[in-house]
Amino acid sequence: MDAQSRGRAEDMDPADQWVLNPDTGDYELRLNHSGGNSPRPSVPQARRGPSGTPRRAPADDSPRRATEVPRQGERRSANGPRGQERPAPGDAGPGRRKRKAPKSRKKKALLWTGGVMAFALVGVSAGGYWLYQRLNGNINTVDIGDAGNKDVVTANAPINILIIGTDKRTGKGNEGYGDKGSVGHADTNILFHVSEDRTNATAMSIPRDLITDIPECNSKQEDGSVKDIPGIQHVRFNRSLGESGRDPGCTMKTVEELTGVKVDHFMMVDFNAVKTLSTAVGGVNVCLDHAINDSKSHLNLPAGPNKVQGEDALAFVRTRHAYANGSDLDRIKGQQQFIGSMIKKAKSDDTLTSPTKLFKVADAATKALTVDKAIGDVKKLSTLAKEITKTDTKNITFVTMPVIDNPDEPKPVTVVPHPTQAEQLFSMLRDDTSLTEVAAQKKKAKSKQDALLKGTKAAAADVRVDVYNGGDVAGGAQQTVSWLQNTKGVLKSTNKANAPEKIAKTTLEYAPNQADQARALAEMMGLPGSAMKPGTTDAEGLQAMVLTLGKDFQAAGTPITAPKKIDIPKSSAESAGCSK
Repeated sequence: MDAQSRGRAEDMDPADQWVLNPDTGDYELRLNHSGGNSPRPSVPQARRGPSGTPRRAPADDSPRRATEVPRQGERRSANGPRGQERPAPGDAGPGRRKRKAPKSRKKKALLWTGGVMAFALVGVSAGGYWLYQRLNGNINTVDIGDAGNKDVVTANAPINILIIGTDKRTGKGNEGYGDKGSVGHADTNILFHVSEDRTNATAMSIPRDLITDIPECNSKQEDGSVKDIPGIQHVRFNRSLGESGRDPGCTMKTVEELTGVKVDHFMMVDFNAVKTLSTAVGGVNVCLDHAINDSKSHLNLPAGPNKVQGEDALAFVRTRHAYANGSDLDRIKGQQQFIGSMIKKAKSDDTLTSPTKLFKVADAATKALTVDKAIGDVKKLSTLAKEITKTDTKNITFVTMPVIDNPDEPKPVTVVPHPTQAEQLFSMLRDDTSLTEVAAQKKKAKSKQDALLKGTKAAAADVRVDVYNGGDVAGGAQQTVSWLQNTKGVLKSTNKANAPEKIAKTTLEYAPNQADQARALAEMMGLPGSAMKPGTTDAEGLQAMVLTLGKDFQAAGTPITAPKKIDIPKSSAESAGCSK
């Protein structure tokens, strides 16, 4: 069969031009499938062999002429390229160093892809400039100004990503979903928190019908100008996006005001993302306790295990009338099951060892994705994905923000934060506390901070502290000073009013010779080790420590320390349990 009958390289599916070399575990780019002596294109330096020449793919991984013969002076071997005999496996051969055993295919594939997260993230280390350009050109970005993190990740710190699904009708076949003419509200919202040590992650769903305050924000317009958008109080959370020109940066700031968690990046997808990604991975497995027959979404599935993709996948994550209460909270449970199952499928050997499937997933994901500029190209997304995929799927926990029915409505339609559990969950996220039992959770840095709480403690009468309010509780500094003086006997405490800016977590700054005072105050306030900020220079004279209350401060006498456990419904990405 000649080269023409096999087709030109440029007419082939790009993914089919990658072949797996079983001797090295590497995927290698083969743009020319014509065999013979046709010149091969150059490959990146990282994919060259020790001698500086490109590695060859084995004969059985690429089509060749049946009549192909060696050139003069060469020998052909089934075990190696032309011109040399390949030693038997494990035999270094004369004059050669023994080759190390190759890494597993799974590990090599993970290095090549960088991983997959939730709906919309597939990191790919491109093997050719054309592939990089294609995927890079798929990604849409939004300039969110001063919101978020300008770096992809911060070393030795958790990662917080806001995943937003909009209800904007884009694309053919989506007329039956969302609000007609919607500018794209924050319809599905997940705050994805990855721990500092990458051993665990929490995906917290925020109901779109949650009543909250949307802070003042600004949005960059198409002409380059910046529009200042005033805040609004006591409205649905989903209005934080789209309305009045609010961009995802405004939604990020709303989440920060609500939870006290600093959001690093956002990823936004629309209805098409669910259809294209579920199809690219070959379908997503879901489990139903009872049959679903929803006339509005046209979803008809039997009880038990099902595989959904395309239109059915979108109908599954959008349906709420199929559930007993018909509420958005019930729909969130189905969405969490779907996302958990998709993560499992995307990280499975079936996906990771298939170049064709990997390319389809990467292409679909990048086309569906809109992100902030800080992660707005394939290399940056790959860096982020490699960090995220260090977390085992069994340690990814899905929860819904604890809420109760809105007491201001005779017939509740909206919800409000649970009076105690919501703040408990927020504080666990802020304190990087896992919702999953993780053997390796104890971190050196955390242990070092906790050690600051151990040692001698000064008498209450000897504690001298200035108190600033950097939290959301009005009059928090005066409330704390009154409590310290009247209840704890800390008479040398002073109200310094509001801090220059609000902070997420309470901090206590002190000099080395004030350590005993700091430990005493920390015990009274219930401060965690992470709140302790020791200086390097001793205090002089009557200099006081500085206590700055953060958004984790609820009331004087209430410990600042986040709880270690919380009794709320949760599920694992590994288990992907049945919908109720």
